[in-house]
Amino acid sequence: MGTYKELSSNELLKLLNPANVKIIDVRTVDAYNGWKTHGENRGGHIKGAKSLPLKWTNYMDWIEIVRFKNILPQHKLVIYGYSPEESNKVADLFAKAGYKDISVYNNFLDEWTKNPNFPMEKLARYKHLVSAGWVNDLISGKRPDEYDNDKFVIVHAHYRNRNAYLSGHIPGAIDMDTLALEAPETWNRRSPKELKEALESHGITADTTVVLYGKYMNPDNADDFPGSAAGHIGAIRNAFIMLYAGVKDVRVLNGGFQSWKDAGYQIDNDDVPKNKVVDFGIKIPAHPELAVDILEANEMLKSQDAELVSVRSWPEFIGEVSGYNYIEKKGRIPGAIFGNCGTDAYHMENYRNVDHTVREAQEVASIWEEAGITPDKHLAFYCGTGWRGSEAFFNAWLMGWPRVSVFDGGWFEWSNDPNNPYETGTPES
Repeated sequence: MGTYKELSSNELLKLLNPANVKIIDVRTVDAYNGWKTHGENRGGHIKGAKSLPLKWTNYMDWIEIVRFKNILPQHKLVIYGYSPEESNKVADLFAKAGYKDISVYNNFLDEWTKNPNFPMEKLARYKHLVSAGWVNDLISGKRPDEYDNDKFVIVHAHYRNRNAYLSGHIPGAIDMDTLALEAPETWNRRSPKELKEALESHGITADTTVVLYGKYMNPDNADDFPGSAAGHIGAIRNAFIMLYAGVKDVRVLNGGFQSWKDAGYQIDNDDVPKNKVVDFGIKIPAHPELAVDILEANEMLKSQDAELVSVRSWPEFIGEVSGYNYIEKKGRIPGAIFGNCGTDAYHMENYRNVDHTVREAQEVASIWEEAGITPDKHLAFYCGTGWRGSEAFFNAWLMGWPRVSVFDGGWFEWSNDPNNPYETGTPES
């Protein structure tokens, strides 16, 4: 293990703004987001730090992750974690990769988090993105951090694939088909009456804490999932609809079932019965502003204070492909901003880390800002049928952006009306 310069808190304070400096947080993404996993005085990360968890050093393409995050050999690196051992291990990897200017900071817990003058950041709604450890505490009867309810439901989401649930799930979790909350004829959320019945049949009221997750599936089996090869995106789709309906405490397991497996926790195969409740408790939808339909989408296109954000791939956006075999027309909505999901209709790599956890907010916000996607506007995210749009919405919602919605109909509904205009090719700048 190499020897690296140890910075004092005041020395690090002077390095927060220079463009050639990269401050690297090697703790878990959950600690980075705001969870106080080691009893720190303040949760979150050093202002401007990039998330590069020690866990990721086990991946063969670790250096590619580093380059993807624009951490380059010409940068001055400052590495910190909960312990010098964590920081030094990552520093050694950078040194082996040819990075020359490497320092460590070992006073994060003892000094930085205790001094309110040292700037920190955290994900605005971090408590709605929970870790496997948090869920394990919950089902074990412990009262985890940031939780004060006495009733909860763990939901394993899937699309017409109960075997994904029965082949292994979090103990006590019930399954929920995404079709319980969205209609296959339109892929839009179901009616308020149908949502009420579906939520009640799954034991969910407005006051229930709901923790959702799914399994990431092989992209080669993409036909199993509309709009995505990943079952976990169905959990996020369900989370959006539950927020719209009025469930007050909706949480998503960061990284889905893979995070649970990686943590080594117990996996069950039983078919957990659903405990139906009598009444959801409030009128649905409690938050209609979270969903945009086609009439409002048209109005947003005319507004200087709003944007439709296309969370599709570039081939879909320019009309080379429709994205799905059940969508015939190819193209985009004129005036929509490109929100770039990733390589194709079955991937969301621009919104996720390598371990499927939610990508750090600063990176997503920076990419969006370059495209003109900013928090001062009303933003409605859409894709082909609503799944990818819901995931991008969830990113923005977690970031605390004040006016974010899902254009539920997306390209599927827009393209089915011959009176709606559309474009193909590269947009004119």
